[in-house]
Amino acid sequence: MILDLKLTGCRAITMDPVHPAAHTIGIWQGRIVGLDSWVESLPALETVDLDGAVVLPGFIDAHTHLAWNGRNRRTVSLSGCSSTAEILSRLGAAPDSGEWLEASGYDRRAVPLNAADLDSISRGRKVYVADVSGHACVVNSAVLKELPVVESDGWLTEGSQLAARSLRLPYSIDEVVAELRISADEVLAEGVTTCAEAGVGAGLIASTPVEVAAYQRASLPIRVQLMVSADVLHPVGAHADDGITRSIDLGLHTGFGSSRLSIGALKLWTDGGMIARTAALTAPYEGTSNIGELADSPSLMRAAILDGHAAGWQMAIHAIGDRAIDFALDAVAEALALRPRADARHRIEHCGLVRPDQLSRIASLGLVPVLQPTFLWAYGDDYSEIMGATRAPWMYRGRSFLEHGITIAGSSDRPVADGAPLRAIEFMVSRRSSGGRSVGPDEAVSVEEALAAYTLGGAYACRLEDRLGSITPGKLADFAVLGEDPRSSPSIADIPVVATIVGGEWARRS
Repeated sequence: MILDLKLTGCRAITMDPVHPAAHTIGIWQGRIVGLDSWVESLPALETVDLDGAVVLPGFIDAHTHLAWNGRNRRTVSLSGCSSTAEILSRLGAAPDSGEWLEASGYDRRAVPLNAADLDSISRGRKVYVADVSGHACVVNSAVLKELPVVESDGWLTEGSQLAARSLRLPYSIDEVVAELRISADEVLAEGVTTCAEAGVGAGLIASTPVEVAAYQRASLPIRVQLMVSADVLHPVGAHADDGITRSIDLGLHTGFGSSRLSIGALKLWTDGGMIARTAALTAPYEGTSNIGELADSPSLMRAAILDGHAAGWQMAIHAIGDRAIDFALDAVAEALALRPRADARHRIEHCGLVRPDQLSRIASLGLVPVLQPTFLWAYGDDYSEIMGATRAPWMYRGRSFLEHGITIAGSSDRPVADGAPLRAIEFMVSRRSSGGRSVGPDEAVSVEEALAAYTLGGAYACRLEDRLGSITPGKLADFAVLGEDPRSSPSIADIPVVATIVGGEWARRS
């Protein structure tokens, strides 16, 4: 046998307990065929001595937004703006490029902004300024005039934001393709080889009703699993014995596709986010009477979960606040009782504020929390203040999930926060925010457990554990090659990513 690629001189952390470390990896036809003595004597078309570099399974980002992230990179950036004048200066300097002026990276917590402000620089255009949370925006008067009756100074959240955004849609397939390629290059530089795109076709971050066509056309150098928005479920004429009342066309559901592009879970939003103060809580945000909001009518959301489960979908339920998590737990329990299904493996996206009494229910229902640890690195100081001393330790848990036997998956929710897995892994271990604040220190995990969240855990959440997540013979040859060992590095976030390999091919090499 002649290998396609043989990696030698490496320090592989395989994440496989049967063979936890390796120094040689053999690859043929995009898959791992053996380690160490099994392949050392075999010839290869290409042999690369990695000179002591550390090889990990390619990182899996189990919840991200590639198109939205790429769009942020090509619209006016308001990141870092500290005054209304600075925001208006950047917007005013943007060239006229059609009917709309779009901007991203705005943070209302730092700078107030309203429709009148945007009117001053609009020059006849509709202006849409996306909040960094993804759950809110600021628009000018020209946009407000086209919306249903809304009492607003230009600041819109959740459903009202979606109504404003819908005026701009759709983006063209070519635009989406360009955005996807920008993001693919970005994630490869971070050692990410597989991304789960968290919502296509409709909803808060959709680009076009034919969005999947853009992913097919883009032919990206990474693997992508698409979560389909539950908004696209519609009545179908299936046989009564099937128990399927709503589906998407042709009955497609989780698992359809190839190793490069596939359909994953059905995405449903049940509440907002902490940045926008719209995550649904059982008790108010500190110092306010605000308990956030559910994303839609409970009856409609419940029906989507029941129908999606019945149609064979793995459900990915966005639930950040503990009130939204209660709703998700009740709906999933009902779905499983009505139509039992072995290993349904439904997911809770974010699972941001989990009360102690909710842990055992998450475990008993077999749910997978898909977490964004970097939220607490980036926003942990703010989140701790709005949750208060009692609830702050409940945010984006780690240790408590593991102690309850719950598999956790790591992700970024890019571009809401830094997407680099190594940054998130460092936070999971240290539980310290960018401001130096300790956030739920009892939820800290080991480096190995944090690495597992971005490899084995991500694969499990995406139902890909048979082909990804560890350096095991027979699995796909996806690797992140690092300059240092995260288990001994004093600064995990700063470890250089030397190369990224996807399917045995050098997707990126520094």
